[in-house]
Parts: sequence; C-alpha cells; structure tokens
Amino acid sequence: MKKEDYLMIKQNQRPIPVTREMVKKAYHQVKQKGGSGGIDGQSLSVFEGQLRDNLHKLWARMCSGSYFPPAVKEVEIPKPNGKKRPLGIPTVGDRVAQTVRKGG
Repeated sequence: MKKEDYLMIKQNQRPIPVTREMVKKAYHQVKQKGGSGGIDGQSLSVFEGQLRDNLHKLWARMCSGSYFPPAVKEVEIPKPNGKKRPLGIPTVGDRVAQTVRKGG
C-alpha cells in the first residue's frame, strides 16, 4: 500500500484536483484573516515577498501528493480560570493548504 493510499483511507476522503486558481484563492482568504506565522517564523508579509514561488511550490506538492504539513508552533493562551492551554499555529503555507482542502 502506498503512503498516498493510506492517507486517503485514513481520511476517508476522495482525492480532489488542485488547480493554481484554488491555491491563489486560498492564499487571499488566509491573507484576509491575518494571523501570525508558524514554526518557520514566516509571516504573511514574508510569504508574500516570494508569493509566486511559494504558491507554485505548494501547488506542485499538493498535486503530486508529496505535501505533508510541517510541525505547528505551540503557544500557550490564557483560559478564563487563570490556567493556560496550548494552541497550535500552522505555517502560512499550511494554512493555505488547509483552506484549499476545505474547498476555500
């Protein structure tokens, strides 16, 4: 069994075609929401500095099935009771990939 087959079975979803337009649209949605960068330290503005290359790489990896999300940055946020809870912050590229996968 190939790794791609395992991931599709595990997610119980059919593969979807990924177009360049889908990736571009997803990026604009991520940009509109804002937010901070992930573990790679790359903010939206830094990602945008190499936008064409970054979106092309992401599209190519998603199309070929070789895209795997990087680790997330963990930060602690306060809860109303005074304790803290962990929150995972994905990289900008992974947020774009998640938006494409959701159907953006």
